[in-house]
Amino acid sequence: MTKTTTIPRRVFLMRLAATSSLLGAATVQAQTRVDEADETAIALGYKHDTAKVDGKKYATHKLDQKCSNCQFWQGAVTEAWAGCSMFGRKQIANAGWCLAYKKVA
Repeated sequence: MTKTTTIPRRVFLMRLAATSSLLGAATVQAQTRVDEADETAIALGYKHDTAKVDGKKYATHKLDQKCSNCQFWQGAVTEAWAGCSMFGRKQIANAGWCLAYKKVA
């Protein structure tokens, strides 16, 4: 016969609330989108829309280059926003662009 231990209802509810809070915080953090005014975004010349990239300032930029066809894109091609190796836990736009662009082989 196995011995079962019970925990008081109050302790169970506190643990449940703490776990739920941690999961919720992780979800919110994972969904944070990069701001074009962010220090890293500025350093990489990131724009949410590849069509708005200054072609004179970034001579290597081409209109067919966008985040969703870059090697650093961490989502499905159909996703509007996804992760990027260059921006840590923040998400970038599918149609975005930055200096780190490297076409998917």
